[in-house]
Amino acid sequence: MADIPESAISEKFLAGTGPGGQNVNKVATACQLRVDVFALGLAPDAYRRLKTLAGSKMTAAGELVILARSFRTQEANRADARARLNELVDAALVRPEKRIKTKPSKAAKAKRVDTKKARSAVKVGRGRVDPIRD
Repeated sequence: MADIPESAISEKFLAGTGPGGQNVNKVATACQLRVDVFALGLAPDAYRRLKTLAGSKMTAAGELVILARSFRTQEANRADARARLNELVDAALVRPEKRIKTKPSKAAKAKRVDTKKARSAVKVGRGRVDPIRD
């Protein structure tokens, strides 16, 4: 799990949509989490992956904006936003495995060619019948 400094995070509570009935109009329960990505001290490749994963949640100024409004309470929405932030940063820290190129063996190539020839022979057999030769 990524260790995110509190100084990099700013929270703002907004009037949210969703469940809550009339309470939704009166109480600011939705949590908007803003994170300064540069303050996280990520490696350049991890930063690139985070930018790709975040997509439109990342601003041009390098801020990651997460809006959580699924729950009825501020605490639950704050916890949800922080959990989603942690998941995003953790996913960005995982290095993808390099793909090792492989070549088909000679036997595999020969088998492929033989199969193609066999199919070709079947299809040639399906051709039009020449009435002169019969």
